[in-house]
Amino acid sequence: MPLEVQNLTGGYTTTPIIKDVNLNLKTGEWLSLVGANGSGKSTFLKLLSRILSPSEGAVLLDGKVIHSQPANIVAQQLALLPQQQTIPAGLTVRQLVSLGRTPHQPWWQWELNSVDREKVEIAIQKTKLAELSERPVENLSGGERQRAFLALALAQEPKILLLDEPTTYLDINYQLQLLELLKELNQQQQLTIVTVLHELNLAARYSNRIALFKQGHLWGVDTPENVLTPDAINQVFGVEALIINTPVGLQVCAISSL
Repeated sequence: MPLEVQNLTGGYTTTPIIKDVNLNLKTGEWLSLVGANGSGKSTFLKLLSRILSPSEGAVLLDGKVIHSQPANIVAQQLALLPQQQTIPAGLTVRQLVSLGRTPHQPWWQWELNSVDREKVEIAIQKTKLAELSERPVENLSGGERQRAFLALALAQEPKILLLDEPTTYLDINYQLQLLELLKELNQQQQLTIVTVLHELNLAARYSNRIALFKQGHLWGVDTPENVLTPDAINQVFGVEALIINTPVGLQVCAISSL
C-alpha cells in the first residue's frame, strides 16, 4: 500500500477533528473524500500531507511514518494541490511549474539542470499549458490557474496526488476539463489520487472508491455503488435522495432535506 492510515486522530487544537480513522490507499486508485461541511475532510487531507501532525496514530508512506521523514523526501512521492493557492506576483507559468523540481534538487543548486527542465516541460505539456507558459500566473483564468498549480504538483513526479476541492470556483466546463485530465493521468500513469469533493455526482463519476466522513469519523468507504446508498446519504448529509443509473455511472438526485 503506498499510503496507509492507522488509528489516525488529530486536528488544530487539543480537541480532535479526525477521530480514529483507519484507511488503506491502493496503488493507482482514485479515492474521493465526501461529507457534510465540517465533517473533517480537509483536515484529514492535511494530516495525510504532513501539514498537520496527528495527536494519535500514524500515516505511513511506503511503509514509513510520513511525519518523521524529511519534507523533501515526502515531496518526491506525494504532492498536494490545496484549496487556496498563493499567487506569486509576476511569476510566469513556467517559473511556477519549475518550483516543483525543488524537492529533487540539492540545497546548493539554484538552476534547473537538463533533467529538471525536461520534467517541467512534460508537466506543462500534460496540462495543456504550452501556449500560456510565459504568461504571468495572476493573469490566468480560474481554470487555467488550477491547471498551472496542477502542473507544479506534477513536476514533483509524485506517486500520490492530493487535491482539496479542486473544482471549487470553477464552472462546469472547467470542472469536467480538470477531472478528465486527472482521469487521464490516473489511468495512463497509475497516479494515485485523493480528492476532497463537495459534488457527489462528480465523486461518483470519477472515483474508484468513496470515503464518507461524518463528524470526524470515517462512516464508510467502498465503491460508489456500494457506499452511496439512500440510507448512507440520509445518515451523512441529512438528505432524502434517489440513486439513478446513467450513461456516466451512478448519480445522486437529492429530493428533500430531512
